[in-house]
Amino acid sequence: MPGKSPVRRSIGAPRRVEKHRWLRSDGTPNFEDRIYKSTEELEIIAKKPVKQASPSTPLLEAVEEMAKGYRSLVITVSNKIAGLLLSTHVINYLGGGEYFKIVEERHGYNIYSALQEPVQSIMEKNPIVAYIDEKLSNILEKMVMNEIGIVPIVLRDGRVYGIITEHDLIKYLSYSISIGVKVADVMSSPVVTIESGRPIKEAMEKIIKYGFRRIPVVGENVVLGIITAMDIIKYFGTHEAFKNTVSGDIREALKIPVDDIMVRELVIIKPDDDLGLAAHKMAEKNVGSALVVNDKMELLGIVTERDILYALSIKK
Repeated sequence: MPGKSPVRRSIGAPRRVEKHRWLRSDGTPNFEDRIYKSTEELEIIAKKPVKQASPSTPLLEAVEEMAKGYRSLVITVSNKIAGLLLSTHVINYLGGGEYFKIVEERHGYNIYSALQEPVQSIMEKNPIVAYIDEKLSNILEKMVMNEIGIVPIVLRDGRVYGIITEHDLIKYLSYSISIGVKVADVMSSPVVTIESGRPIKEAMEKIIKYGFRRIPVVGENVVLGIITAMDIIKYFGTHEAFKNTVSGDIREALKIPVDDIMVRELVIIKPDDDLGLAAHKMAEKNVGSALVVNDKMELLGIVTERDILYALSIKK
């Protein structure tokens, strides 16, 4: 963070919190009254027009669109939902997970051929959706119970109306709530990090393995930046990846260091801060996470939009 002391990685960080302890005995969230009162503006929160693609859309075209700032594309046929393409699906395919076998076996690691693969090969085919007349609390429950960050909104006839993301909800709620929960109670810890200079393929593998969309980059126990799923999407979607492969082999493009595409500006909070402050700072900076540090600027944990959604399932 400009003008601040460097964030240092701590040793022996606190345990990772089991967030499901906040669910009721029947395993469902018990949202606070303020959430139930925030149900009239669903049509406003749901983004529209929705960024759509067909099942046959080449992956390159999809990633080019996502690189403009969209974490997902709704896959439709005749304006009715057929699937959902997430940034994590793309990262899995381009080097982070088991989908990379398609690149190897079907495309011989050729980056140009691999990016012509239709999105239907890697999209989620039966995504969880919500209807436009559902309450906001119902959608939050779906997100919490299914551990998802994006829910397409559809009309009762099946046509796509919009989409709601964790980011939308945190931005919507952040200026009107004091959650009453300390950051330390919900942060993920210890933090999964990646060393400066390591290839982006390693970061992609960690994103898929651990299910995080962002990984802090560290060097000599100092946090230098953070690499996110969207940074990787932009790397491919803006064609920067093509500049880093002479032979057309995607593995060459995956060797560049994480430092080349990471974000260096960080949002920093303290463990005793109210989670509402974290939500406000994240919304203000338009980012999906904040680093939790102590007075020595040692990294204790990380708070994400999903952590905040979990906290909202607590009924006071």
